[in-house]
Amino acid sequence: MRKGERQLNKSIKKVLLFCGVALVMIFTVSPLVWACIISLSPGKELASLARHWLPDSFTLMNYKQVLSLSDNAASFKNSLLNSLIVASVTTLFSLIFGSLGAYAFARLRFRLKDRLAVIFLITQMVPSIAIALPMYLIFNRIGLLDTKSALVLANLSFTLPFIIWMMRAFFESIPKELEESAFVDGLGRFGALLRIILPISAPGLFAIGVFAYLNTWNEFNTALVLTGSSQSKTMPVVINEFLGRFSVDYGLMAASGIIGLLPPVLLTLFFQRYLVDGMTAGAVKG
Repeated sequence: MRKGERQLNKSIKKVLLFCGVALVMIFTVSPLVWACIISLSPGKELASLARHWLPDSFTLMNYKQVLSLSDNAASFKNSLLNSLIVASVTTLFSLIFGSLGAYAFARLRFRLKDRLAVIFLITQMVPSIAIALPMYLIFNRIGLLDTKSALVLANLSFTLPFIIWMMRAFFESIPKELEESAFVDGLGRFGALLRIILPISAPGLFAIGVFAYLNTWNEFNTALVLTGSSQSKTMPVVINEFLGRFSVDYGLMAASGIIGLLPPVLLTLFFQRYLVDGMTAGAVKG
């Protein structure tokens, strides 16, 4: 009886675990599925009061309208390019300066090192909208307002402290003996960082780089305050412009959201294999 009860309990636990995972998956995927359905639905059916899950006929008209917008105030294609440039440049500089700063905190000795690291972490608790107005005044004073450079600098102030904090812990987990061996071979600090530490830290760099990229790609509040023309507006800002004062174009918003979702998803799927390979190689070298 005890053996049978144990098997029954295991089966019940498996069923409960499966149901819990299924509920989480439904909760996570259902908004995306619903956005896809809305993006493929004609405008008349979206405006109708009749309740239905699937439209009577699917259409790509919303996607055509989004990609053909040419108004200077709402050019979706330009906003995609702006988001790509800002996110890529921000991620690149965040990883470069963040790695150097994290290595300094992990290996060098200087006064107030731990307190400065805590201050970097505290900056992540400040909402971006709280410092949007000071940023606006600063960039307006130096002539960078409504430029992609202003967005890159603003996003660097958000992502850089987090990268320094996370990479510091990653560097501290690497044995110092590896660097000491490099010093014996004639390498300096920078050479050891470039040839020893960074290759071992590839998995951590990739994971934090993905975070920086996604955080910059989805950033809205700062971009809304600092941009005003199609030359600098990013994708979230342009999607918000489909929300009018007296009407909402749900089809265009859903279609633009699905299109804007594709680059980060494809980027993550493409580099997933390299992430696993990097983690394995790092474990072997460590």
